[in-house]
Amino acid sequence: MKKLWFQLHWFVGITAGTVLMVIGLTGAILAFREQILDALNPGVRNVAVQDAPVLSPQQFAVAARALKPEARVTSIILYDTPGASARVGLAPPPGQRKGETIYLDPYTAAPLPALRGDEFFEWVEQLHRFLLMPRDQGKMFTGVLAFCLLGLTLTGLYLRWPRRLWDWRTWLTFDPRMKGRSFLWGLHSVAGTWVMLVFLVFTLSGVYWAFDPIRDMADGWMGTLRPPRAAAPAKPNAPKAARADRPKDEPADLTAAWDTFRKNAPGWHMAFLRPPEKARQPMQILWVASDAPHLRARSSMSIDPQSGELLKHELYADKPLGARFQSVIYPLHLGTYYGIAGQIIVFIAALALPGFGITGWMLYLKRRRQKRSARAERAQFTAGAPPAAGAEPVLMAYASQTGQAERVALQSAAALQKAGVAVHVQSLEELTPPLLGQYRRALFVASSFGEGEPPDSARRFSRLLQSAREEFQHLQYAVLALGDRNYSQFCGFGHTLDRRLAYMGARPLQPVIEVDNGDAGALARWGNALRGLMGGMADVADVALNAAAADSEYASWQLAGRKLLNPGSVGLPLYEITLTGVSADWRPGALVDIWPGHYDSDAAPRRYSLASLPQDGVMQLIVRQVRCERGLGLASGWLTARAAIGDEVRVRLVANPAFDAGPADAPAIYIGNGSGIAGLRAHLRARMQQGAQRNWLIFGERQREHDAVCADEIRAWHAHGYLPELDLVYSRDADGGGYVQDRMRDRSDAIRGWIAGGAVIYVCGSLQGMAGGVDDALAAILGREQLAQLAEAGRYRRDVY
Repeated sequence: MKKLWFQLHWFVGITAGTVLMVIGLTGAILAFREQILDALNPGVRNVAVQDAPVLSPQQFAVAARALKPEARVTSIILYDTPGASARVGLAPPPGQRKGETIYLDPYTAAPLPALRGDEFFEWVEQLHRFLLMPRDQGKMFTGVLAFCLLGLTLTGLYLRWPRRLWDWRTWLTFDPRMKGRSFLWGLHSVAGTWVMLVFLVFTLSGVYWAFDPIRDMADGWMGTLRPPRAAAPAKPNAPKAARADRPKDEPADLTAAWDTFRKNAPGWHMAFLRPPEKARQPMQILWVASDAPHLRARSSMSIDPQSGELLKHELYADKPLGARFQSVIYPLHLGTYYGIAGQIIVFIAALALPGFGITGWMLYLKRRRQKRSARAERAQFTAGAPPAAGAEPVLMAYASQTGQAERVALQSAAALQKAGVAVHVQSLEELTPPLLGQYRRALFVASSFGEGEPPDSARRFSRLLQSAREEFQHLQYAVLALGDRNYSQFCGFGHTLDRRLAYMGARPLQPVIEVDNGDAGALARWGNALRGLMGGMADVADVALNAAAADSEYASWQLAGRKLLNPGSVGLPLYEITLTGVSADWRPGALVDIWPGHYDSDAAPRRYSLASLPQDGVMQLIVRQVRCERGLGLASGWLTARAAIGDEVRVRLVANPAFDAGPADAPAIYIGNGSGIAGLRAHLRARMQQGAQRNWLIFGERQREHDAVCADEIRAWHAHGYLPELDLVYSRDADGGGYVQDRMRDRSDAIRGWIAGGAVIYVCGSLQGMAGGVDDALAAILGREQLAQLAEAGRYRRDVY
């Protein structure tokens, strides 16, 4: 579900969001419209204060008719502020929607210059409100955009919803030292939180004004819905001569009405007068008190212009709550409800819209470029195709557990192809000895898994190669072996591959090159070897080989929680580490690379199994604190002891297809010990969400009293029927059942039954002792050949360390 909302957020963001950039930019321009116009037009809307009385509305009306005798005065706006000009509105000419506004000196009624820049702001307002479309179509279009902005706001809130709801730093801060995509995402998401409430005001008010049915419904709730106007009765056509000879009505004298207004509106700040078209009609005056909460807090009067009788007076404070709330909508939209501070907030929020559009597009394009680059890197090679007649392509084969060997193989192939060498790239997962025999030159980039074993994806090829009878006297090969010197069988699979190929008659082009944890020097030697092997082509050496991921692949998360899971244990402390950060998606069984300490540390990153799912809203790890002669382990010591809550953690998600979830309808057996509960817990949580109940957990630790990690969660799964089979083994307890592999042998019949029923086996935990013991136990229970077949079929999946 989260992935669906994520895709919807991006789709709306890069479509409607592009037009919303225009809405936001024009809204920012309009935020300080009045202040900008006053700055551009000194002496127009405000003149120098004089020691003289301000003229009356009647005098302004007479002066306006003298200036524009052909136009009718429709409104007069006066302010009690000293020096404020009178604003006289005139009826629009035929065919136009809006008439002219003229400004008159408040002391002499002399005409003042036209307001410069007003036409520009009128154009910007039309763009903002209607996108320069006809009014009805434009209003509907901007209303749809308001709905889109509402959707972006709410989905954005959902996508970054943190588990620690009341931690304000998670909501409102991010580390500006982040780089690349992490910086853009942090800026995008945190800024969205800052302006979220303002955006909700924008969207709700925009929808209110855009759609008449919604506005009528809202007005009905507020008690301000006006009844539809009755159609005016048709008038008989009079002879043209009679209409021409009919005398025009004289304009009403406003003096008496103004006197009545001043008596009944003490402390007025603004008065908006609507002179009647006919002298016998009442005059309407809308006015705002000097202590009004906002400029739309208008009271109203209806006055007989001939007698000055006050016909109706409705004070703003006496209006129903709904009417007062309705009057707040426009000031809230503009920000003027909170004065200059509100206008600044609205200005920043409006400018944020194009900012979101820009950062959203940058994130989208970066994501697209990364995907295109990965596709292009693979598409430029023909996977598994036999060499064409007369050609001498080189096979670049790789055995990868987590993608490192694949990355180096692709980089190597790209270097060769740049030098003009035909290259076929293929995973050992799909390679067979007969297919290998079709090549004269083959280069292998081989990772080792555990204690020198082949990665799970290469197990089939390794088994086939061991039993193959082909002879490879025509084949020249070279092996780049990736490994970790902390394991006793360093680069074991690479050496096994080298020995088997040599035994089958293939000729090594050079000795195996060993790479310890992505060692740059060893990779440089591989690059030089490529150049030598392919005729000393200089172009090959120009391409740097790097097994490590780029910094742009790391995102910034925060350490949000640290919980000791085994207090009092005789073993090393085991901690649940909780990280919060950017929205991300991963599969059960995924891994994370974590930089110890600050992200620019010179260390190598450390890898951990994820113990949570994206739906949990956080990343959770289960980390065993490592202690050695030099003190605490570099990464485990930092995560479990040295880092402070809230510190930045640089994280890179690593897909782990070899330990991915199998079919939801297949039974699953989960086997592990210690911190291996992390990978198993992520799988089990996913199974709970899917409603899959055919699950079996076999898990081992030292003592039930101190090492029953995740016990409450496991008990709940068992109680609700999601773990019909549960074996918890505690090796240090007298009645604990020994080790995991011992319990498996005790339950061998049940294991065979589950395997016969299509079960998938998942093993997660320490390589020393547990994983090897489990493998031997499974071989004893099922037979080594059947176990190999299960691995090849993806039904024996391991994440061991």
